[in-house]
Amino acid sequence: MEGDFIKINRWLQPLSWFYGLGVQFRNTLFETGFLKSKTFTMPVISVGNITVGGTGKTPHVEYLIRLLQEHSRVAVLSRGYKRKSHGFQIADESSTARTIGDEPFQMKQKFPKAIVAVDKDRVHGIETLNQQYQDIDVILLDDAFQHRYVKPGINILLVDYHRLIIYDTLLPAGRLREPLTGKNRADIVIITKCPKDLKPMEYRVITKAMDLYPYQQIFFTTLEYGALTPVFEEADSQVSLEKLKGHHVLLLTGIASPRQMQEDLTPKVSKLSMLSFPDHHAFSQKDFEQISSEFACLPSPKCIITTEKDAARIIGQKGLSEEIKKNIYILPVRIKFMLNQEEKFNENIIGYVRKNSRNSILVKRKDDDKPKDGNHSGDRPRTISFRNN
Repeated sequence: MEGDFIKINRWLQPLSWFYGLGVQFRNTLFETGFLKSKTFTMPVISVGNITVGGTGKTPHVEYLIRLLQEHSRVAVLSRGYKRKSHGFQIADESSTARTIGDEPFQMKQKFPKAIVAVDKDRVHGIETLNQQYQDIDVILLDDAFQHRYVKPGINILLVDYHRLIIYDTLLPAGRLREPLTGKNRADIVIITKCPKDLKPMEYRVITKAMDLYPYQQIFFTTLEYGALTPVFEEADSQVSLEKLKGHHVLLLTGIASPRQMQEDLTPKVSKLSMLSFPDHHAFSQKDFEQISSEFACLPSPKCIITTEKDAARIIGQKGLSEEIKKNIYILPVRIKFMLNQEEKFNENIIGYVRKNSRNSILVKRKDDDKPKDGNHSGDRPRTISFRNN
Protein backbone atom coordinates (compact mmCIF):
# COMPACT_ATOMS: atom_id res chain seq x y z
CA MET A 1 0.00 0.00 0.00
CA GLU A 2 1.19 3.53 0.73
CA GLY A 3 4.37 2.41 2.41
CA ASP A 4 5.64 1.74 -1.11
CA PHE A 5 5.64 5.49 -1.84
CA ILE A 6 7.64 6.45 1.26
CA LYS A 7 11.39 6.75 1.05
CA ILE A 8 13.14 6.62 4.41
CA ASN A 9 16.83 7.45 4.67
CA ARG A 10 18.13 4.76 7.03
CA TRP A 11 21.47 6.54 7.37
CA LEU A 12 19.78 9.52 9.00
CA GLN A 13 17.74 7.54 11.52
CA PRO A 14 20.18 8.19 14.41
CA LEU A 15 19.56 11.91 13.89
CA SER A 16 15.82 11.22 13.86
CA TRP A 17 16.17 9.63 17.30
CA PHE A 18 17.72 12.80 18.72
CA TYR A 19 15.14 14.96 16.94
CA GLY A 20 12.39 12.82 18.46
CA LEU A 21 13.77 13.34 21.97
CA GLY A 22 13.57 17.10 21.52
CA VAL A 23 9.98 16.99 20.22
CA GLN A 24 8.86 14.62 22.96
CA PHE A 25 10.41 16.87 25.59
CA ARG A 26 8.49 19.86 24.21
CA ASN A 27 5.23 17.90 24.16
CA THR A 28 5.84 16.76 27.73
CA LEU A 29 6.20 20.38 28.82
CA PHE A 30 2.72 21.08 27.45
CA GLU A 31 1.18 17.90 28.84
CA THR A 32 2.54 18.57 32.35
CA GLY A 33 1.43 22.21 32.23
CA PHE A 34 4.91 23.71 32.35
CA LEU A 35 4.11 25.29 28.98
CA LYS A 36 0.55 26.59 28.82
CA SER A 37 -2.05 26.07 26.11
CA LYS A 38 -4.66 28.81 26.03
CA THR A 39 -8.33 28.02 25.65
CA PHE A 40 -10.70 30.57 24.12
CA THR A 41 -14.41 30.96 24.86
CA MET A 42 -15.28 31.27 21.18
CA PRO A 43 -15.15 28.38 18.67
CA VAL A 44 -11.66 27.68 17.36
CA ILE A 45 -11.05 24.95 14.78
CA SER A 46 -7.50 23.94 13.90
CA VAL A 47 -6.55 22.26 10.62
CA GLY A 48 -3.04 20.90 10.23
CA ASN A 49 -0.71 17.94 9.96
CA ILE A 50 2.37 16.37 11.56
CA THR A 51 4.34 15.95 8.36
CA VAL A 52 6.54 18.11 6.16
CA GLY A 53 4.83 18.67 2.83
CA GLY A 54 1.33 19.24 1.58
CA THR A 55 -1.66 17.32 2.86
CA GLY A 56 -4.32 19.57 1.32
CA LYS A 57 -4.77 22.06 4.16
CA THR A 58 -5.95 24.97 2.01
CA PRO A 59 -8.83 23.17 0.21
CA HIS A 60 -9.99 21.73 3.55
CA VAL A 61 -9.96 25.16 5.21
CA GLU A 62 -11.84 26.52 2.19
CA TYR A 63 -14.40 23.74 2.63
CA LEU A 64 -14.96 24.89 6.21
CA ILE A 65 -15.36 28.50 5.07
CA ARG A 66 -18.02 27.49 2.53
CA LEU A 67 -19.78 25.37 5.13
CA LEU A 68 -19.91 28.07 7.81
CA GLN A 69 -19.98 31.46 6.12
CA GLU A 70 -23.67 31.43 5.19
CA HIS A 71 -24.77 31.69 8.83
CA SER A 72 -21.53 32.58 10.65
CA ARG A 73 -18.92 35.31 10.65
CA VAL A 74 -15.77 33.38 9.79
CA ALA A 75 -12.19 34.41 10.43
CA VAL A 76 -9.13 32.54 9.18
CA LEU A 77 -5.81 32.90 10.97
CA SER A 78 -2.67 31.68 9.22
CA ARG A 79 1.03 32.01 9.82
CA GLY A 80 1.46 33.47 6.35
CA TYR A 81 4.39 31.27 5.42
CA LYS A 82 7.20 33.01 3.46
CA ARG A 83 5.47 36.41 3.53
CA LYS A 84 7.64 39.53 3.51
CA SER A 85 5.71 41.30 6.28
CA HIS A 86 5.92 40.81 10.03
CA GLY A 87 3.53 40.63 12.95
CA PHE A 88 -0.26 40.68 12.77
CA GLN A 89 -1.72 41.60 9.37
CA ILE A 90 -5.30 41.73 8.10
CA ALA A 91 -5.84 40.92 4.43
CA ASP A 92 -7.44 43.70 2.41
CA GLU A 93 -7.69 44.93 -1.19
CA SER A 94 -4.04 45.98 -1.22
CA SER A 95 -2.70 42.66 0.08
CA THR A 96 -0.54 40.45 -2.13
CA ALA A 97 0.96 37.00 -1.85
CA ARG A 98 4.21 38.68 -0.81
CA THR A 99 2.65 40.61 2.08
CA ILE A 100 0.40 37.91 3.57
CA GLY A 101 1.51 34.63 1.95
CA ASP A 102 0.13 32.79 -1.06
CA GLU A 103 -2.45 30.65 0.77
CA PRO A 104 -4.07 33.49 2.79
CA PHE A 105 -4.07 35.63 -0.37
CA GLN A 106 -5.82 32.84 -2.27
CA MET A 107 -8.47 32.45 0.43
CA LYS A 108 -9.15 36.18 0.63
CA GLN A 109 -9.56 36.36 -3.15
CA LYS A 110 -12.06 33.49 -3.11
CA PHE A 111 -13.91 34.48 0.04
CA PRO A 112 -13.91 38.30 0.30
CA LYS A 113 -16.49 38.27 3.13
CA ALA A 114 -14.24 36.17 5.36
CA ILE A 115 -11.78 37.87 7.68
CA VAL A 116 -8.31 36.61 6.78
CA ALA A 117 -5.40 37.43 9.07
CA VAL A 118 -1.80 36.29 9.49
CA ASP A 119 0.29 36.12 12.63
CA LYS A 120 3.10 33.75 13.58
CA ASP A 121 1.94 34.03 17.21
CA ARG A 122 -1.48 32.39 17.04
CA VAL A 123 -2.48 33.37 20.58
CA HIS A 124 -1.75 37.02 19.81
CA GLY A 125 -3.53 36.66 16.48
CA ILE A 126 -6.72 35.32 18.07
CA GLU A 127 -6.67 37.96 20.79
CA THR A 128 -6.21 40.72 18.22
CA LEU A 129 -9.05 39.40 16.06
CA ASN A 130 -11.31 39.33 19.10
CA GLN A 131 -10.41 42.93 19.90
CA GLN A 132 -10.93 44.25 16.37
CA TYR A 133 -14.03 42.24 15.41
CA GLN A 134 -16.85 41.68 17.90
CA ASP A 135 -19.02 39.71 15.49
CA ILE A 136 -16.72 36.74 14.77
CA ASP A 137 -18.48 33.41 15.30
CA VAL A 138 -15.57 31.04 14.61
CA ILE A 139 -11.83 31.22 13.96
CA LEU A 140 -10.21 28.69 11.63
CA LEU A 141 -6.52 28.09 12.34
CA ASP A 142 -4.64 27.18 9.18
CA ASP A 143 -1.68 24.82 9.71
CA ALA A 144 -1.73 24.97 13.51
CA PHE A 145 -1.87 21.35 14.68
CA GLN A 146 1.56 21.69 16.25
CA HIS A 147 1.03 25.22 17.55
CA ARG A 148 0.23 23.97 21.02
CA TYR A 149 0.01 27.37 22.69
CA VAL A 150 -3.60 27.37 21.47
CA LYS A 151 -6.01 24.65 22.57
CA PRO A 152 -8.67 24.50 19.83
CA GLY A 153 -12.19 23.24 20.36
CA ILE A 154 -11.78 20.89 17.39
CA ASN A 155 -8.39 19.66 16.25
CA ILE A 156 -8.40 18.30 12.68
CA LEU A 157 -5.38 16.27 11.54
CA LEU A 158 -4.85 15.78 7.80
CA VAL A 159 -2.97 12.74 6.52
CA ASP A 160 -1.94 12.35 2.88
CA TYR A 161 -3.11 9.01 1.44
CA HIS A 162 0.11 8.88 -0.57
CA ARG A 163 2.23 9.20 2.55
CA LEU A 164 0.39 7.67 5.48
CA ILE A 165 2.00 8.67 8.76
CA ILE A 166 1.84 5.10 10.05
CA TYR A 167 4.52 4.12 7.50
CA ASP A 168 6.68 7.21 7.97
CA THR A 169 9.40 8.18 10.42
CA LEU A 170 10.75 11.31 12.04
CA LEU A 171 12.81 14.01 10.40
CA PRO A 172 15.38 14.02 8.93
CA ALA A 173 15.16 10.34 7.91
CA GLY A 174 11.45 10.69 7.13
CA ARG A 175 8.94 13.51 7.02
CA LEU A 176 7.23 13.36 10.41
CA ARG A 177 7.51 16.54 12.46
CA GLU A 178 6.73 14.66 15.66
CA PRO A 179 6.25 11.04 16.79
CA LEU A 180 3.21 9.14 15.60
CA THR A 181 1.63 9.53 19.04
CA GLY A 182 0.98 13.16 18.10
CA LYS A 183 -2.08 11.97 16.21
CA ASN A 184 -3.73 11.27 19.57
CA ARG A 185 -4.40 15.02 19.99
CA ALA A 186 -6.72 15.01 16.98
CA ASP A 187 -10.49 14.98 17.37
CA ILE A 188 -10.93 14.33 13.65
CA VAL A 189 -8.49 12.60 11.28
CA ILE A 190 -8.99 13.06 7.53
CA ILE A 191 -7.19 10.88 5.00
CA THR A 192 -6.75 13.27 2.08
CA LYS A 193 -6.07 13.00 -1.66
CA CYS A 194 -7.58 9.52 -1.88
CA PRO A 195 -8.03 7.95 -5.33
CA LYS A 196 -11.65 8.11 -6.41
CA ASP A 197 -11.69 4.34 -6.96
CA LEU A 198 -10.46 3.45 -3.47
CA LYS A 199 -11.73 -0.03 -2.63
CA PRO A 200 -13.87 -0.71 0.48
CA MET A 201 -11.20 -3.07 1.76
CA GLU A 202 -8.63 -0.24 1.65
CA TYR A 203 -10.88 1.95 3.79
CA ARG A 204 -11.05 -0.77 6.42
CA VAL A 205 -7.31 -1.50 6.28
CA ILE A 206 -6.35 2.17 6.66
CA THR A 207 -8.89 2.75 9.44
CA LYS A 208 -7.54 -0.20 11.41
CA ALA A 209 -3.90 0.69 10.74
CA MET A 210 -4.41 4.28 11.97
CA ASP A 211 -5.26 2.79 15.39
CA LEU A 212 -7.38 5.70 16.60
CA TYR A 213 -9.06 6.09 19.98
CA PRO A 214 -12.85 5.85 20.38
CA TYR A 215 -13.10 9.64 20.83
CA GLN A 216 -11.53 10.18 17.39
CA GLN A 217 -13.37 10.09 14.07
CA ILE A 218 -11.83 9.27 10.70
CA PHE A 219 -12.96 10.62 7.32
CA PHE A 220 -11.72 10.19 3.75
CA THR A 221 -11.62 12.91 1.10
CA THR A 222 -10.66 13.11 -2.54
CA LEU A 223 -9.95 15.99 -4.92
CA GLU A 224 -12.49 17.45 -7.33
CA TYR A 225 -11.64 19.91 -10.09
CA GLY A 226 -13.56 22.80 -11.56
CA ALA A 227 -13.34 24.33 -15.02
CA LEU A 228 -9.98 25.80 -16.03
CA THR A 229 -9.86 29.53 -15.33
CA PRO A 230 -7.44 31.88 -17.14
CA VAL A 231 -4.73 33.37 -14.94
CA PHE A 232 -4.51 36.50 -17.10
CA GLU A 233 -7.08 38.47 -19.05
CA GLU A 234 -5.22 37.66 -22.25
CA ALA A 235 -6.35 34.03 -22.09
CA ASP A 236 -9.67 32.69 -23.30
CA SER A 237 -12.59 32.20 -20.91
CA GLN A 238 -13.14 29.11 -18.78
CA VAL A 239 -12.40 25.74 -20.34
CA SER A 240 -13.83 22.44 -19.12
CA LEU A 241 -11.43 19.55 -18.55
CA GLU A 242 -13.38 17.49 -21.08
CA LYS A 243 -12.15 19.83 -23.84
CA LEU A 244 -8.50 18.98 -23.13
CA LYS A 245 -8.68 15.62 -24.87
CA GLY A 246 -6.06 15.82 -27.58
CA HIS A 247 -4.14 18.64 -25.88
CA HIS A 248 -0.54 18.54 -24.70
CA VAL A 249 -0.45 19.99 -21.20
CA LEU A 250 2.38 21.35 -19.11
CA LEU A 251 1.47 20.97 -15.42
CA LEU A 252 3.28 23.76 -13.55
CA THR A 253 3.37 23.34 -9.77
CA GLY A 254 5.14 24.79 -6.77
CA ILE A 255 3.36 22.65 -4.19
CA ALA A 256 4.63 19.90 -1.92
CA SER A 257 2.59 17.02 -3.29
CA PRO A 258 1.30 17.24 -6.89
CA ARG A 259 1.08 13.44 -7.27
CA GLN A 260 -2.71 13.07 -7.12
CA MET A 261 -3.25 16.00 -9.49
CA GLN A 262 -0.85 14.42 -11.96
CA GLU A 263 -2.63 11.07 -11.76
CA ASP A 264 -6.05 12.67 -12.20
CA LEU A 265 -5.08 14.81 -15.21
CA THR A 266 -3.05 12.22 -17.15
CA PRO A 267 -6.04 10.27 -18.57
CA LYS A 268 -7.84 13.50 -19.53
CA VAL A 269 -5.18 14.86 -21.91
CA SER A 270 -3.14 13.64 -24.87
CA LYS A 271 0.13 13.98 -22.94
CA LEU A 272 0.99 15.52 -19.59
CA SER A 273 4.42 17.02 -18.92
CA MET A 274 5.48 18.04 -15.41
CA LEU A 275 7.44 21.08 -14.30
CA SER A 276 7.67 21.01 -10.51
CA PHE A 277 9.21 23.55 -8.15
CA PRO A 278 9.50 23.41 -4.33
CA ASP A 279 6.51 24.27 -2.16
CA HIS A 280 5.83 28.03 -1.89
CA HIS A 281 8.44 28.64 -4.60
CA ALA A 282 9.07 32.29 -5.48
CA PHE A 283 9.19 32.35 -9.29
CA SER A 284 12.12 34.17 -10.87
CA GLN A 285 12.97 35.40 -14.34
CA LYS A 286 15.07 32.27 -14.85
CA ASP A 287 12.04 30.13 -13.94
CA PHE A 288 9.88 31.98 -16.47
CA GLU A 289 12.48 31.35 -19.14
CA GLN A 290 12.42 27.64 -18.30
CA ILE A 291 8.62 27.60 -18.44
CA SER A 292 8.69 29.28 -21.86
CA SER A 293 11.28 26.80 -23.12
CA GLU A 294 9.32 23.78 -21.89
CA PHE A 295 6.08 25.11 -23.34
CA ALA A 296 7.67 25.85 -26.72
CA CYS A 297 8.67 22.19 -27.04
CA LEU A 298 5.09 20.97 -26.78
CA PRO A 299 3.14 20.32 -30.00
CA SER A 300 -0.17 22.09 -30.52
CA PRO A 301 -2.86 22.20 -29.28
CA LYS A 302 -1.31 22.92 -25.91
CA CYS A 303 -1.73 24.83 -22.66
CA ILE A 304 -0.26 25.26 -19.19
CA ILE A 305 -2.17 24.27 -16.06
CA THR A 306 -1.17 25.53 -12.64
CA THR A 307 -2.65 25.59 -9.14
CA GLU A 308 -4.49 28.42 -7.42
CA LYS A 309 -1.66 28.76 -4.93
CA ASP A 310 0.96 29.02 -7.68
CA ALA A 311 -1.14 31.51 -9.62
CA ALA A 312 -1.22 33.74 -6.54
CA ARG A 313 2.58 33.99 -6.76
CA ILE A 314 2.69 34.36 -10.55
CA ILE A 315 0.15 37.19 -10.85
CA GLY A 316 1.87 40.55 -10.67
CA GLN A 317 5.27 39.14 -11.57
CA LYS A 318 7.08 40.50 -14.59
CA GLY A 319 8.83 38.33 -17.15
CA LEU A 320 6.11 36.06 -18.51
CA SER A 321 5.79 36.20 -22.29
CA GLU A 322 2.50 37.05 -23.95
CA GLU A 323 2.39 33.52 -25.35
CA ILE A 324 2.45 32.07 -21.85
CA LYS A 325 -0.14 34.56 -20.58
CA LYS A 326 -2.53 33.50 -23.33
CA ASN A 327 -2.23 29.82 -22.50
CA ILE A 328 -1.89 29.49 -18.72
CA TYR A 329 -4.89 28.38 -16.68
CA ILE A 330 -5.74 27.72 -13.04
CA LEU A 331 -7.20 24.35 -12.10
CA PRO A 332 -9.55 25.02 -9.14
CA VAL A 333 -9.54 22.27 -6.52
CA ARG A 334 -12.16 21.31 -3.98
CA ILE A 335 -12.35 18.38 -1.62
CA LYS A 336 -15.15 15.84 -1.57
CA PHE A 337 -15.96 13.48 1.26
CA MET A 338 -16.13 9.80 0.43
CA LEU A 339 -18.33 7.00 1.85
CA ASN A 340 -21.24 9.46 2.18
CA GLN A 341 -19.47 11.02 5.17
CA GLU A 342 -20.12 14.66 4.27
CA GLU A 343 -23.33 15.08 6.26
CA LYS A 344 -21.80 13.54 9.37
CA PHE A 345 -18.77 15.81 9.17
CA ASN A 346 -20.91 18.89 8.55
CA GLU A 347 -23.16 18.13 11.51
CA ASN A 348 -20.16 17.91 13.84
CA ILE A 349 -18.66 21.21 12.69
CA ILE A 350 -21.90 23.22 12.54
CA GLY A 351 -23.11 21.81 15.84
CA TYR A 352 -19.87 22.74 17.60
CA VAL A 353 -19.90 26.31 16.25
CA ARG A 354 -23.57 26.84 17.04
CA LYS A 355 -23.24 25.49 20.57
CA ASN A 356 -20.18 27.57 21.43
CA SER A 357 -20.74 30.79 19.50
CA ARG A 358 -20.68 33.98 21.57
CA ASN A 359 -23.20 35.60 19.22
CA SER A 360 -26.79 34.98 20.26
CA ILE A 361 -28.14 34.81 16.70
CA LEU A 362 -26.76 31.30 16.26
CA VAL A 363 -28.13 30.12 19.60
CA LYS A 364 -31.48 31.70 18.77
CA ARG A 365 -31.46 30.02 15.35
CA LYS A 366 -31.03 26.67 17.05
CA ASP A 367 -33.87 27.30 19.50
CA ASP A 368 -36.22 28.56 16.79
CA ASP A 369 -35.78 25.33 14.86
CA LYS A 370 -37.53 23.38 17.64
CA PRO A 371 -41.28 22.67 17.29
CA LYS A 372 -43.41 24.64 19.75
CA ASP A 373 -45.50 21.60 20.81
CA GLY A 374 -42.63 19.95 22.63
CA ASN A 375 -41.94 17.42 19.89
CA HIS A 376 -38.24 17.74 19.14
CA SER A 377 -38.21 15.76 15.92
CA GLY A 378 -37.29 18.96 14.10
CA ASP A 379 -34.14 19.61 16.15
CA ARG A 380 -30.85 20.12 14.41
CA PRO A 381 -28.82 16.91 13.99
CA ARG A 382 -27.05 15.59 17.06
CA THR A 383 -23.45 16.70 17.46
CA ILE A 384 -20.58 14.89 19.06
CA SER A 385 -18.98 16.10 22.24
CA PHE A 386 -15.28 16.63 21.80
CA ARG A 387 -12.87 15.94 24.59
CA ASN A 388 -10.64 18.64 26.02
CA ASN A 389 -7.26 17.67 24.63
